[in-house]
Amino acid sequence: METLKFKTNIKCTNCVEKVTPALDEVAGAGNWKVDLLDPERTLTVEGDVSESELVTALNGTGYEASKI
Repeated sequence: METLKFKTNIKCTNCVEKVTPALDEVAGAGNWKVDLLDPERTLTVEGDVSESELVTALNGTGYEASKI
């Protein structure tokens, strides 16, 4: 199982709610989290999912992510 970390522009709990369906679909419910207290708004994903799948899923909801 791999752990991926991304810097995002997800800023609040409403933003997290907006991306939840897309991230649940590609990463699986419970396999990801966004640290809203971190200045980089770090998205951490565990599992067998590719970087491009995650970035595409977030872009589809209007948010951006770059791997860190």
